[in-house]
Amino acid sequence: MTEAYIYDAVRTPRGKGKKDGGLHEVTSLRAASAPLEAIRDRNKIDTRDLEDVILGCVTPVGEQGGEIARTVVLYAGYDESVPGLHINRFCASGLEAVNLAANQVKGGAGSAYVAGGVEMMSRVPMASDGASIAVDPIPAMASYFVPQGISADIIATEYGFSRDDVDAYSVESQRRAGAAWAEGRFSKSIIPVKDQNGIEILARDEHLRPETDMQSLGALKPAFQMMGETMPGFDAVALVKYPHLEKINHVHHAGNSSGIVDGAAAVLIGDKAFGEKYGLKPRAKVRSTAKIGTDPTIMLTGPVPATEKILRDSGMAIGDIDLFEVNEAFASVVLRFMQAFGVDHSKVNVNGGAIAMGHPLGATGAMILGALLDEMERSDKATGLATLCVASGMGAATIIERV
Repeated sequence: MTEAYIYDAVRTPRGKGKKDGGLHEVTSLRAASAPLEAIRDRNKIDTRDLEDVILGCVTPVGEQGGEIARTVVLYAGYDESVPGLHINRFCASGLEAVNLAANQVKGGAGSAYVAGGVEMMSRVPMASDGASIAVDPIPAMASYFVPQGISADIIATEYGFSRDDVDAYSVESQRRAGAAWAEGRFSKSIIPVKDQNGIEILARDEHLRPETDMQSLGALKPAFQMMGETMPGFDAVALVKYPHLEKINHVHHAGNSSGIVDGAAAVLIGDKAFGEKYGLKPRAKVRSTAKIGTDPTIMLTGPVPATEKILRDSGMAIGDIDLFEVNEAFASVVLRFMQAFGVDHSKVNVNGGAIAMGHPLGATGAMILGALLDEMERSDKATGLATLCVASGMGAATIIERV
C-alpha cells in the first residue's frame, strides 16, 4: 500500500467566539481560505496536482453552508479543477478530513490532498443547524440523550474525578499553553489572519488565561447543575441509564471546559512522488486511523475505545506512543483517557489544549494533529496519537510516525 505523508500543517490563531473576538469580522470563507493559501504558497505547489480539498465543518448553515469546501477552493484561488468535500463528524471533523485524505492516498485514489476544517463560532453559533437527537423526542428518549456538559459530569462521577481534579487539570492546561506561546512553540504553524488590505487582524490565540489558578476557578459555579437537577432534569434521564450512581456530581464550568472560538486549519498530505516533484521533505507518515461508536449518553468517552481500536489495528501498544493529543472538550475527558491507559500527564497535551486555547469544532482535529507533529519534532519523538471525543457517542484517532 502507498504511504501517506504529511508535508505541512498550518492553522489560524483562535479568536474568541464572541462579537468582540479578534476574528469576528472575518467571514468563514476568508478564515478557511487563509490556511489553504498558506499551504499552496509555502510549498510552492501547483494546485492542479491536488486530488481534492476536504474540510470539516460542524455547523454548515448560512455562510458555512452550501458545500463550503468547494467555495473555499475557488475563493482561495486554487485551480477550478480541484473539487471540494465538506464532512461532519462533529468535533472530530477536522481529524476525519485528514484521515479520509490519508486513506485515499494509501488506496491510490490521488497523489495529494489538502484536508482540515473551519468553524467561526462567533458568526455561526453552535447548534444553529438543529439536531434531531436533541429535539426529536423519539431518538432523544431511545438514546437517553443529555447535553454534553451533563455527559462530562457523568464521566467525572463514574470515574471518580472531583471538582479539584478537573480544576487542577485546567490550571495546568492554561499554564502549558501560556508557556508554549511564550517560547514560540506554535510559530511554525500559525498563519496570521489579515484583512483584504493585508493588515494583520490576529496573530495569536486570544482565549488563553495563563494567570488562571485554583482560586479563580473555585469561584465559578457548576455550569450544568441547574439543567441537570431542575425537574424534570437531565440528571434523572442519566440515572435511569446509570442506576448504580446515587447522583451526578456536577464539576464542570466554563473554566474547565473547552472555549468557544473561531479558527481554521489545513494539512497537506501526499504520496512520495508528490513530495519528490516539489522537493518537499515528509514530516511524518499517517500510520493508522480509527473511528468508533460509543454510548450516546455518557457520549464523551470515545477516545478510550478509539485508541484501543487503533492500537489493535496497527499492532501497537500504548507504550509505543511517545506523545498524545487528546482534545480537551472537558477536563474529565482527558483525565479518563490518562486513567484508562495509565499514561503520564507529561506525555499528554504538552502545550495545553482546548480548555486554554479553545475548540473551533470543525477545525480542532486538524489543529491538534498539527500541534502533535510540531511537538514531536521539537522534542525529537517518533510516534504520536491524536484523538477526540465526539457528540452522540463516537470517537476518532490517528497515529502518526516521523520519517
